[in-house]
Amino acid sequence: MSKVVLITGGSSGIGKSVGEYLHQKGFIVYGTSRNPERVEHSVFPLVALDVRNSESIKKAVDEVITKSGRLDVVINNAGVGITGPLEEIPSEEIKNNFETNLFGPIEVMKAVLPQMRHQKSGLIINVTSIAGYMGLPYRSVYSASKGALELITEALRMETKSFGIQITNVAPGDFATNIAAGRYHAPLVKGSAYEIPYSNTLKTMDDHVDSGSNPDEMALAIYAVIQTPKPNVHYKVGALMQRFSIVLKRILPDKMYEKLLMNHYKL
Repeated sequence: MSKVVLITGGSSGIGKSVGEYLHQKGFIVYGTSRNPERVEHSVFPLVALDVRNSESIKKAVDEVITKSGRLDVVINNAGVGITGPLEEIPSEEIKNNFETNLFGPIEVMKAVLPQMRHQKSGLIINVTSIAGYMGLPYRSVYSASKGALELITEALRMETKSFGIQITNVAPGDFATNIAAGRYHAPLVKGSAYEIPYSNTLKTMDDHVDSGSNPDEMALAIYAVIQTPKPNVHYKVGALMQRFSIVLKRILPDKMYEKLLMNHYKL
């Protein structure tokens, strides 16, 4: 029996690449988009879902279960970037980021867990970020929202293990997607105390995305996780040095690691 997969944010970037690969492998794939009617030439069906809206989530999950009769894999992929000096990011933008990157995935998990408990099986993969393992300058909110999802996953794994449900994190590094275009950028304020360092860091971040890995690497990694009977708690996918940065954080003194990051971002 082909497994039924639901991918939030399946209309572009990593979500689209993962969905297309799983579709090729014979999975029954449903993606989501806030405006699926605007998406052309998707090889798998898209259902309307806004992760900031609980009713939208419930309706989409119910639609998939009604059509397929089950739900085997849920990939919490929908997310949004945000940059800026914390002092200058509007509070409403901080809240919106957490609504999308943290509270949205939580609501999706709440919506699908009853079906998975009923089946006595299921896999939830939360797409987080290597940035969630460290506080990065001018990405404080993004790092915090993704890091919080990592910890939520760790806890929920233990709460649901007895039901036959598996939950894991897959943390990508920089991938060549349109995330930079869709990211909220706090504006560069002329005369601000942060104007020059923020401008330099912003250019470094965008260069990393432009030269990032192919999203197909995430598709291969997530396929491998789905094929694993007992997935690990965490997976990291991306350039070697980005993955190695997590190891360095564990072994280096805090101030030395901080200095490495500041040198990297030319601060």
